Amino acid sequence: MRVLVTGGRGMLGSAIVQAFAASRPNDDIVAPSRDDVDLLDERATRALISDVDPDVVVHAAAVVAGIAERARHPGRFLAENLRIDLNVVTASADEGVGSLAYIGSAGAYPAAAPQPIREDALLTGPYEPQLEPYGLAKTAGARLCGYVSQEKDLAYRALVPCNLYGPNDHFDSERAHLIPAAIAKVARAAREGGGVEIWGDGTARREYAYSPDVAAWVVDHVADLAALPPLMNLGAGSDHSVREYYEAIARALDAEVELSFDPTRPRGVERRLLDSTLARNLGWSAPTSLDAGLAKTCSWYLEHAVAG
Repeated sequence: MRVLVTGGRGMLGSAIVQAFAASRPNDDIVAPSRDDVDLLDERATRALISDVDPDVVVHAAAVVAGIAERARHPGRFLAENLRIDLNVVTASADEGVGSLAYIGSAGAYPAAAPQPIREDALLTGPYEPQLEPYGLAKTAGARLCGYVSQEKDLAYRALVPCNLYGPNDHFDSERAHLIPAAIAKVARAAREGGGVEIWGDGTARREYAYSPDVAAWVVDHVADLAALPPLMNLGAGSDHSVREYYEAIARALDAEVELSFDPTRPRGVERRLLDSTLARNLGWSAPTSLDAGLAKTCSWYLEHAVAG
C-alpha cells in the first residue's frame, strides 16, 4: 500500500511510521513534517494528497499543548484543529482516498461521562473546561469522518486512544501533558536538587498507554479499516492517580525527590478511563506495562531531550 501519515514526526505519528517499517516493510510510507506542508493551508493539503495519491491516510496531526498553554489560547486550539481536520478529511474524500484512520482524543468525551467511558458517550454532556476547545475539535473531526464515510461509502474510522506517552513526546513545560511534564520535572529535580510541585491534590486518575503499542495495532489493522466500527476506543484498560504516575517516574529515573501538591491549581476531571471492549474483541491489548514503558520513555528523554 501507499500510506500518507500526517503528524508523522510527532509522538504517535513517528511510532506509526516505525511500526510500518517493522511489520509492513514493503508499504510506501509518506510522512511529511510541518515544514514540508502546512495542513492549515487547504490548497497545500489538497496538493499533498493529490500528489501522494495514497491508498490510506493515517491522520495523526493535531495542535496539542499542556493545560496552561490551552488556557491562554483556546480560540487558536479550536480553530486550528478544526481547520486541519477539515482540510485533511475533505481533501482525502474528494481525491478518492478509500480508507482513513482518524486519531481522535478521549478529551472529546464529556467530563461527567460514566466510567469507564463507552463510545456512545460522545456528545452526551459538556466537556472538561480546560479541554473544551480541543474536545470540540476532536468531536467534530470524528463526526466528520463518520458523515463523509456514510455519504461516499468510504472506510473512514475514528480511533480514540487514551492518553499516550512514549519516545518523541513533547517534554517542554508549555506543550507537555502529564507524563512527559512529570519526567522533565523529576529529572530536573534529581539533577539540580529541590522538590517537585504538582498541580492539584494528586488524586485525579488518568489512563495512559505506551504509544508504540497503539501504533502497532493501528498498522496491523490499517489494511482493513472497513471491518472496524465508525468510532472505537483504544485504552490501556487501567488507570492510576497523578501521584502514582510521579512515583513511578521517580522509580524509572532512580530519583529520590520530594513531591508537593498545590490544590489551588487546575486538576482536570476526577477520572477518565475508557471502555475498550469493542477494540479488545478485535484483538486490541496494551502489552507494555507502565513501569516498562516509563523506563523506555525516560531513557529516550535522557538521551535525546537532555543530552541533545
